Formats: sequence, C-alpha cells, structure tokens
Amino acid sequence: MKRIGNLYEAIISLDSLHEGYLAARKGKRSCRSVYEFERCLGKELNSLHSELKDGSYEPKAYNHFFIYEPKKREISAPAFRDRVVQHALYNIVRPIFDATFISTSFACRPGKGTHAAADYVQRCLQIVPRDSYFLQLDIHRYYYQIDHDVLHKQISRKIKDKSVVNLWMKFASSRKQTIGLPIGCLMSQLNGLIYLNDLDQFVKRNLKVKHYVRYVDDFILIGLTKEQAVDCCEQINIFLKEQLKLKFSKVIISKITRGINFVGYRTWRKNRFIRKRALYIFKRAMLNGNMESIVSSLGHARKTGSLRHMLKLIRINYDNDHQLPKIYR
Repeated sequence: MKRIGNLYEAIISLDSLHEGYLAARKGKRSCRSVYEFERCLGKELNSLHSELKDGSYEPKAYNHFFIYEPKKREISAPAFRDRVVQHALYNIVRPIFDATFISTSFACRPGKGTHAAADYVQRCLQIVPRDSYFLQLDIHRYYYQIDHDVLHKQISRKIKDKSVVNLWMKFASSRKQTIGLPIGCLMSQLNGLIYLNDLDQFVKRNLKVKHYVRYVDDFILIGLTKEQAVDCCEQINIFLKEQLKLKFSKVIISKITRGINFVGYRTWRKNRFIRKRALYIFKRAMLNGNMESIVSSLGHARKTGSLRHMLKLIRINYDNDHQLPKIYR
C-alpha cells in the first residue's frame, strides 16, 4: 500500500482551518461556543494555527452526557475549536482512506446511507438462490472496544507523516484511555470505518464472499449454504479476536426467505418495511404534533410498504386544516 506524506502543513494552514470552521458551524450557529469563536474569528484561527505549528496544541476536555434513543449511550462532545481542527484534518484524510474502502461499506460516506445499504441488501436477496442462507453479525460494544495500538498501525500503513498521525490520535480518546473511541466525535466516525476495513478485505479476498454488506459494526454475508455460513462465522470470529481484538454480540444464520432486519428495515426480496420501533416513534410524533419528527419518519419509510399505512394514519388523525393532530391510540 502506497503511503502518503507531506500533509501536515496543508491541514494546519489558515485556509484549511477556515474550511474546518465553516464545516464545524453547520447547524450550530445558535450555540454560544460558536458565537464566541466567531466573535474573534481571525484571532482564534491564528491561535490554532500557531499551536498546531509549534506542537503545543492539545484538545480541551470533552463534554460528556447521555442520550437514551434508540438506547442509552454516552456522548463525548468536543469543544468547538477542537471541532474546527477535526474538520480540517477530516477534509484532507477522508478522501485518502475512502478510496481504500470496499463499495459495500456503508455509513458516514457520501451516498452510503441507510437507504443505499437497504437497497443493496434487497438487490442481493433478488439475485441469490431462494433456498440460500445469510450470516448476520454484530460487534459487541464496537466503539468502546477499538484498540488504539491497532488503529495507530492501520492509519500509519497509509499515512507516513508522523505529525498527522499524532494529531489524529489525539482525538482517539476522551479520557486518555488506550481502548475505545469517544462517540460524538467526527474522527471517531472515520476511525470506525478504517478499523473494520481489514475485516471487509478479509471477507472479500480470503473468504471470497460475493454478496457482503457492512453498516458500521453490523454486517451481513448473503447467498451462502448453511455449511458456508457456519464456516465463515468461525473464521471471522478468529480474525476479529486475533487481528482486531473484537468479539460478536449477535450471530444470526437463517434462510433469506425469513427476511433480513438491517439498518432500520425488515427486508425481503420484494418487500421492505420499517421496524415496529420506528412506527411507534412516528405515532408518538403525531400525538405530540412534532412535524419535524413526522417528516423524518416519512422520509425513512419512503421506499417501504409502511409508507401507505403511515399516510393513512395521518389522514385519519389530522383535522382537515392540517393543524393539531387528534389523539391516536
């Protein structure tokens, strides 16, 4: 693999930091931290540039809090000035690594969202034999188990500029740990893609699986015999333990005729539906008159058989003037 160098000066340039600032402020213009940074924009950017140039830059402490949807998770939010640096770094290095990813590695990539992942799964189900099986695997506490030494080696295989690698690894921990990545950090998204790229290559090149898809830490091998599914599961388990220090949290081996539950959809050869949880959230949004959530739910369901049912619920439960919803039970 060709290693790339001479990136650090491009990353820490004032132009790059300004681009990072523009990306970091999107959707956050009303935040006080953004206002404070913008109020002295030139001074702040010059300060970051000087710290990065002389090596004195250190990220500030993360702000930790919990979210509870869809499940309880701790979020580690970086200071705004650190978001600026992360975006400046991300803008330069993401295209370099994106070119190394397989086409069916989804999430946090342009054009690789949940709809695209679900479309690919459905196409696979239409191609493979009707009596074939799929193997679906999920990593146990994925982001919390990523090993920094392994990640450092993966990054260094492609980036030979040590200053870039050292800056990159400053964002790998919110509490100076050597295991686990902070959820809510931009670079953690890219790190999550990079860390399991070795697995993607192993499945495609060593196991020779034609129909394979991954969305973060949830991945599926489609169109196997039952014996192949069992064998692939064993080999992947060994690879994860020995190479990436990870383990499964879920293993499913089943016939494709039972459908696949993946990226928020239940998918068959000809049909696709949203999960029951998503339908519950939609109904609750109607009850509360939360139009933003309703529109988001309809967008999520736009390619599914659930959309007609959801539109029917809207017609039944909304007044003719499309204002306040009636209570739906």
